Amino acid sequence: MAVFVALGAFLMTLAGGWTAQRVTDRRHLVLGLAGGLMLGVVGLDLLPEALEAAGTEVFGVPAALLLFVAGFLLAHLVERLLAARQAAHGAEETALRAPEVGLTAAAAMVGHSAMDGVAIGAAFQVDGGMGAAVALAVIAHDFADGFNTYTITSLYGNARRKAQAMLVADAAAPVVGAASTSFVSIPEQVLGGYLGFFGGALLYLAAAEILPEAHHEHPARSTVLCTIAGAAFIWLVVGLAS
Repeated sequence: MAVFVALGAFLMTLAGGWTAQRVTDRRHLVLGLAGGLMLGVVGLDLLPEALEAAGTEVFGVPAALLLFVAGFLLAHLVERLLAARQAAHGAEETALRAPEVGLTAAAAMVGHSAMDGVAIGAAFQVDGGMGAAVALAVIAHDFADGFNTYTITSLYGNARRKAQAMLVADAAAPVVGAASTSFVSIPEQVLGGYLGFFGGALLYLAAAEILPEAHHEHPARSTVLCTIAGAAFIWLVVGLAS
């Protein structure tokens, strides 16, 4: 049953990526929406889950928040190192966006989607009602995951084929994650730490890359409204699933 339900997440993820591909003539609106979706996912979905799952504190600070800060700083460090390497090889100022950053970020999205599948499988092991509730939340926000995965990969200069490949991997990840619960279970604290770390990296990409790029050539009010709408959509999804 968990794998069957995860197929809904597969289709919803593909739908999100397909939407991102079809609105290229409104790229600034797509990026504004993606930034809002990412902000909402981090602040309203990932961090609350991470804080609840990780539980423990380190020197007075929740471990999930420490890993959140570590993820943010690591994403910043990796991007700066890759940009400096390209600059040292004579890259143009406008071409400093390293494709590796986009692929790494998309790979993290795939990992997050796999954890979504694990969550579905684990919930169904408890009872059908809990499984249905978790599945509803996952399927609803996987549209945003697919949208963000394609947008992030292509934003950093990767070819359309690579962006599509990462989208398919992100769509398949919940199915694989759900199936894996038949053989292995991930400790709750480890899962909480991963979600915190991933949330920090995702927030960096949204705040430092996606949103500035959205306003670079089109500092329009409509872009801001798309960002607000993206965050509000995640709030709606979280509220309906709770």
